[in-house]
Amino acid sequence: MVDFRRLEDVDVSGKRVLVRVDFNVPCDDLGHITDNTRLKSALPTINHLRSQGAITILMSHFGRPDGKRESGASLMKLVQPLSQLLETDIAFAPDCIGTGAQKAVAALQNGDVLLLENTRFYKGETQAADGLKGYDPAFAKELSDLGEIFVHDAFSVAHRAQASTSGVAAHLPAYAGLAMERELDHLSQALDVPRRPVMALVGGAKVSTKIDLLKNLVSKLDRLAIGGGMANTFLAALGYNVGASLCEHDLVGTALEIMENAKRVNCEILLPVDVVVAKEFRAGAPHRVCGLDEVADDEMILDAGPATVNKLADAIDASQTLIWNGPLGAFELVPFDTATVEAAKYAAKRVVQGKLIAVAGGGDTVAALKHAGAADDFTFISTAGGAFLEWMEGKALPGVEILKKPQ
Repeated sequence: MVDFRRLEDVDVSGKRVLVRVDFNVPCDDLGHITDNTRLKSALPTINHLRSQGAITILMSHFGRPDGKRESGASLMKLVQPLSQLLETDIAFAPDCIGTGAQKAVAALQNGDVLLLENTRFYKGETQAADGLKGYDPAFAKELSDLGEIFVHDAFSVAHRAQASTSGVAAHLPAYAGLAMERELDHLSQALDVPRRPVMALVGGAKVSTKIDLLKNLVSKLDRLAIGGGMANTFLAALGYNVGASLCEHDLVGTALEIMENAKRVNCEILLPVDVVVAKEFRAGAPHRVCGLDEVADDEMILDAGPATVNKLADAIDASQTLIWNGPLGAFELVPFDTATVEAAKYAAKRVVQGKLIAVAGGGDTVAALKHAGAADDFTFISTAGGAFLEWMEGKALPGVEILKKPQ
């Protein structure tokens, strides 16, 4: 279990609190926000700081301006929608360092909120002075000079050491914001100190993108279900013909190694026992359900079959904790979303019944669970992509390391 410094551990009254949020929200061509989930996730921390009389200074990246000022990447567009969510006016600084930022901070009173301009207008956010990957310590120091306390509330960027995260924490005492706390608490509950038996369902297109994840999970789980295109590589490793399906034949050795390691540590591997195949990759394509040894050379496996869904339901019944990452099939195409939808709904029902803790995140997972209408009933869904996956891979995240209490 991660023991980290929490926001409630520090007196912020009258202090300038520099808060790293993730306001890299999706926008349409006119700059209008199409999903304000990330703004909403920051509200608990901001409202807590306001209620405690802190001076709240928000910093975030947006897009990839690569050290250049781009009007389309300005955070100015977020002032009005964020003010509406907070039900109070917030200030905006035309820069994140320098005179413009300093003057904006100096004008604040206790309880005020200021949004700084895009940190990625400076290359120093993600590049060292010599152009190498990392961050510029001088830029980080300028950012830190604006505050007295640092609050990291953006788990989605916790897997990167950047000036506005690790760099600022080198100069200011660092604490987890309330959104960060929620992420870390739920992820620890799912993987570090889970209610057992614990199961993971990992889907998606390719094994190659999740080798580290699978290798780490088999050492921590009681059972691991593998679905999506990546299951085809495991089926091929077992000698099945997967026809024209997406399959990484060069990784069958890796798949066998993962299965062998799982057997050694008593982690049950669950693979499809039947599949849905078609000759075309399109919605509504003619399709059929067949056994693993019945796939024709010109057919593609696009979903798991009904017997597989029943097997997954039995496994979920036998588990107390479920970690979900990735879809079971080509969920974007009807009817090849069936297995994902049915399994997700079943897991959600067990959560509602109080018989399962279900945590999900990464990649297409959020979209798949929303498509299934199951997202609201899961115990917790992380909107972080890379950070969620690296946590599940067992890697140390720079943005979490800076929050840990000394041992």
